[in-house]
Amino acid sequence: MASKLMILMVNTDPRNGEELGAPFFQASVAAAMDYEVEVVCTATAGKLMKRGVAEALVVKPGSPKTVYDFIKEAHEAGVKFYCCSPNLDLFDMTTEDLIPECEGIVGGAHVIETVMEDDDTRVLSY
Repeated sequence: MASKLMILMVNTDPRNGEELGAPFFQASVAAAMDYEVEVVCTATAGKLMKRGVAEALVVKPGSPKTVYDFIKEAHEAGVKFYCCSPNLDLFDMTTEDLIPECEGIVGGAHVIETVMEDDDTRVLSY
């Protein structure tokens, strides 16, 4: 049985708030079940790791809970968040622009190596 979950947010578009709840909620649930969980945000989803972006988004219009609230809850449950390195250039960010919940920067090699070589990891892609 696997003990690690990688959630790869590559197709999730922050402009569609309803797409953002499930990955963070599932990450929180997996962490609460004592799985090691990391969420890698890449492509357009990489914007979520930039300060100010997730704070301005909601999953459901009119909700007082922001996407950043979901990220904070997941982080408090033990989820580790990472930003993919190309996002820094793509979105004119520096490491100082990242939200405090972001553990740091990973590259494509980290994702590929985890998926291909770590038999103890399962991957969900959003």
